[in-house]
Amino acid sequence: MKKIVLYWLLSVCLPALYAQEALPETASLSSRLDTLVKYRLPQGSNVAISVYDLTAGKTLYDYQADKLSRPASTMKLLTTITALSRPEADEPFRTEVWYKGVIERDTLKGDIYVVGGFDPEFDDEALDSLAGKVARLPFSVIRGRVYGDVSMKDSLYWGSGWLWDDTPSSFQPYLSPLMLDKGVVTVTAFPGVRGDTARLECTPASSYYTLVNATKTRTPSAGRFRVSRNWLENGNEITVSGNVDGRRTGTVNIYGSQDFFMRTFVERLQARGIRCLPDYAFGEFRKDSLSVRVAVHETPVQAVIDQIMKESDNLNAEAMLCRLGAQATGGRHVSAEDGLAAVRQLIKKLGYAPARYKLADGCGLSNYNYISPELLVAFLKFAYSRTDVFRKLYKALPVGGVDGTLKYRMGKGTPSYRKVHAKTGSFTAVNCLAGYLTADNGHYIAFAIMNQNVLSGREARSFQDAVCDMLVR
Repeated sequence: MKKIVLYWLLSVCLPALYAQEALPETASLSSRLDTLVKYRLPQGSNVAISVYDLTAGKTLYDYQADKLSRPASTMKLLTTITALSRPEADEPFRTEVWYKGVIERDTLKGDIYVVGGFDPEFDDEALDSLAGKVARLPFSVIRGRVYGDVSMKDSLYWGSGWLWDDTPSSFQPYLSPLMLDKGVVTVTAFPGVRGDTARLECTPASSYYTLVNATKTRTPSAGRFRVSRNWLENGNEITVSGNVDGRRTGTVNIYGSQDFFMRTFVERLQARGIRCLPDYAFGEFRKDSLSVRVAVHETPVQAVIDQIMKESDNLNAEAMLCRLGAQATGGRHVSAEDGLAAVRQLIKKLGYAPARYKLADGCGLSNYNYISPELLVAFLKFAYSRTDVFRKLYKALPVGGVDGTLKYRMGKGTPSYRKVHAKTGSFTAVNCLAGYLTADNGHYIAFAIMNQNVLSGREARSFQDAVCDMLVR
């Protein structure tokens, strides 16, 4: 028995001891990283790595750098860098309200159009602002219709390869040029008397969805707090259930983003005394001599990019992709494929063959995406070479141990603390990290680490952090 225990201890401990022994300070970076891959890579998984010294202008390390891997949310780097490289990159996202017709006394003899520009940050406050501006016009009756113009994009509301059972999660939006609060309802529950239902508040408030309160206050047997809807039926009946022993918050996406926007907009007009038909419609706005723009809401590009990078926001990335397609084609009607075509053009410009990769969406939700670490680093190198692009991107990237999706990684006391600015990417069996870091010698380094076939995200993140620590040192 003692021999068996001794054998087990040696089999577990010797590789770790060997790894430490094999990493003397005088060893080359490549040999140290090779040893890290050999002994720290999660069992049964694989990895591909590319590291480039931007200051010295040379490759520091490659390990299967051309290996095709699923990028998860590091796909957002390709979308954002391509969009930022365009001449129109600083144009804000716009949502406009126009009327067509004439005003006689207190009546608009004509129609109202809300023209969507795929603004992913358009929220409840912005909707109130647009409705308020319309209410200040010299009419209180709309004799025509209230239209939503969602013609900017085709009717495909999901990206290629998105998982059907991810809905009703708030991270999987229903795409539309008209989005309200990202097409998501936030439900907040407040406890009441023990055993009674909790008090619920929903934002944005709208009659587009219905609410079922199945909660219990301070009743553990009621189970965990949960917010969902009848998503298998494409319904918008939100059910809130479970124990509420303190303030609880949950989110759920809403089916039919453009309808959610328009129903709520019409209700806000009516609440301000505007008499109009409740049954809005959809139609393409075409400017003529009777057209007047009465309101506009703009969101700066940097605000959209900050959300893409810091919070890994999928809707923002897809909105950026669609706008990229509109800018690249110059057309009024675009699809996600138009944006992906622009990304492929930049891939070709950087000296790579677009046909070697598979691009399915702009945010990385799709399992169909396949790119490589060397391609990610090529995009990071390109961004670094363009000061206008790099400033916006670098500002938005999560900082190790500080904010965004890296807030709880690379903490104080580690070499990477505050020195890594990078985009994370993860879903089942995939965990990636790509971005920039500042080495102790002052050099800027671009890197991409793509872990595949690893079910433990914790182990993959630990490996990536160890690679970054080594690169910083």
